[in-house]
Amino acid sequence: MAEEKYDVTIIGGGPAGMFAAFYCGLHELKTQLVESLPQLGGQVAALYPEKQVWDVAGMPGVSGQELVDRLEQQMAVAPVDRYLNETVEDVIKEDDGSFTIKAAKRTSRSRAVVIALGNGAFTPRKLSLDGADEAEGHQLHYFVNHVADYKDQRVAVLGGGDSAIDIALMLEPVAKEVSIVHRRDEFRGLEHTVSRLQRSRVHLVTPYLPKKIQVEDDRTVTLGLKKRRSDEEKQLNVDQLIVNYGFTSNNAALDEWSLDLASDHQLIKVDSTMKTNIDGVYAIGDGVTYPGKVPLIAAAFGEAPTAVTALAKKLYPDKKMAMHSSSMGIGK
Repeated sequence: MAEEKYDVTIIGGGPAGMFAAFYCGLHELKTQLVESLPQLGGQVAALYPEKQVWDVAGMPGVSGQELVDRLEQQMAVAPVDRYLNETVEDVIKEDDGSFTIKAAKRTSRSRAVVIALGNGAFTPRKLSLDGADEAEGHQLHYFVNHVADYKDQRVAVLGGGDSAIDIALMLEPVAKEVSIVHRRDEFRGLEHTVSRLQRSRVHLVTPYLPKKIQVEDDRTVTLGLKKRRSDEEKQLNVDQLIVNYGFTSNNAALDEWSLDLASDHQLIKVDSTMKTNIDGVYAIGDGVTYPGKVPLIAAAFGEAPTAVTALAKKLYPDKKMAMHSSSMGIGK
């Protein structure tokens, strides 16, 4: 089968990759978007579909899934080819400056590449207690997919960062009771978020460490807790347990590619146009670094049009590129 040839290949279907695909479509660049997961949205859709996102301008408190749904609607305005459940195994730069994109079942060619992989594959930091594996997927969870599943339940959240606090506050209106267990008296979240937590009905269990987990005959979970710097112990019985100790990330797939990308602390180094050290390869999102980089979705949404505009000018130097949506005739 002949290799499909594209102007641009976007690797990664999270919010940054989706917005980059939209801009490629607006500039009428022949584009493919390749995502290893079976759905678009990346980490936001896979791990935090019901978490509220506050750092997207004009969309206060939008849920992760709603944000992804709106990005899909936006992509429909200027469609590109989508390949889901397909992992890019290698990217090879050819002598003519183009790239060969290799996946398990398909090989394609591209004149430019945009890497939007974020921090790579995410794995939750597990609760290292006897009995945790038995409860996982039943009473013990590492992220919340559907808030409604916790309606009228007694829930304990383990963790003290922004995500743990967000989960506790998100569940408070629907759960019967929410407790948050943290090993310190002070929480690591933003001051505004911590203030909301302190004003809420969430029960603060600090400074305690979980020492034992037991699934009871009635399918509830009993946590054995020990107070730090003390012999004091207590038990907490709940219906559901959510562990949010963070995630480890791994962009090992990049190491297998034939591209020798310059990096800093496992982040891809880019210039002001989002170009890497390899001509024709650009990178955006959480997986890149440059002076002043802010790891927010809002920042990635600015990096996407920067990269696409730069590569479009390089691919078609004589073509006039519209810069503003009002001049692109959208919806007409």
